[in-house]
Amino acid sequence: MDVDARLLSGIGTLVAVAETGSFVRAGERLGLTASGVSRAVARLETRLGVRLFDRNARATTLTEAGRRLFAEVSPLLAGIAEAAGGAAGEAAAVTGRLRVKCDPWFASVLLAPRLQAFLEAYPALTLEVVVRDTLGDLVSEGFDAAVRFGEPEPSGLLTRKLLETRILTCASPAYLARHGRPTHPRQLAAEGHTCVLFTDPATGRPFAWEFHRAGKVLTVKVRGRLVLNDGATAIAACMAGFGIAQPMALGLEEAFRDGRLVNLFPDWNDELFPLHSYHPSRHLPPGKVRAFLDFIVHSVARQSSGSS
Repeated sequence: MDVDARLLSGIGTLVAVAETGSFVRAGERLGLTASGVSRAVARLETRLGVRLFDRNARATTLTEAGRRLFAEVSPLLAGIAEAAGGAAGEAAAVTGRLRVKCDPWFASVLLAPRLQAFLEAYPALTLEVVVRDTLGDLVSEGFDAAVRFGEPEPSGLLTRKLLETRILTCASPAYLARHGRPTHPRQLAAEGHTCVLFTDPATGRPFAWEFHRAGKVLTVKVRGRLVLNDGATAIAACMAGFGIAQPMALGLEEAFRDGRLVNLFPDWNDELFPLHSYHPSRHLPPGKVRAFLDFIVHSVARQSSGSS
C-alpha cells in the first residue's frame, strides 16, 4: 500500500489548525513556525483545489469544504494514533489532548470532584473541559466529545446514553418552616408558594413542571419570579430558603441525606432525565474518548443507586 507522506502531513497540519484555531498554536503543537504551517496548508489547498480556511486578523476558521474534510479525516487520524498506541498497551493509547464540552451542572457538580482520579489514571493525557449550555458544532470547534443532560439533540454525531437520574421536587427546611409543606403537587399553584424556574436551553423558556407517577403525568402551572439558567445557582437559592426547585437527584444525595434539602413528593418521582455523550467519529471513538466516557459511567453512576 502506497502512502503519500506529503498528503498525510498536510492533513495532519489541517487537523492541528482546526483544533487550535490558529496557525501559531498549530505550529507550537507540530514544532513548526506559523509560516511553515501556512505553507503546508497552502500546499494542501493547491493539491485539493479548494480553500480550506478563511483567514483574517482575528480568526482562522474552516470553510464548508474544510469542515467536511476535517469531519472525514479526524477520526481516521485518531484511529491511526490509537493503533500505534495500542502496540505499547491500552493505557499508553490514552494519550494526547482531549477536548470535551460539558453542560454546567455536570461539569461543576459531577465531573470536577473526580478529575484528579481520572487524570491520575491516565498520566499521558491532557484534558480541556469547556463549559457551555448548548451543544454547538463539535467538529468546527475542535471538540472530541460532549456530555449533556436531556434528550439527544438532532445532529450528525454519534450519541450514547450514559445514565439516567430522577427529577425531584425539593425545598429547604427554612422555606417549609415559613410556608408549610405541600402535600400534593397541585398545591404549588397556590399563591403561598414560590418556585425557582429553570430555563430550557433548547427553547429559551422555563421548563414546565411535571410530576410523574405510575405512568401518569401531572403538569402544574407553578408561580415564580426567579428564572435561572444555571443548576448550581438554582440549588443554592433553594437551599437558602428562597423557593421550591425541581433539580436532578444526581449530585444532591448528600444534601438530601443531611437534611439541607427535603424531597417533597416521593410518590411523584418517576420522571427520569438522561445524560448523553456525543462524539463525531463514524467509527469507534478514540481510546481517550472511550476512557473518559467509561470513567463517567463507572464513577458517577455508582455514587447513588437511588439516582437512576
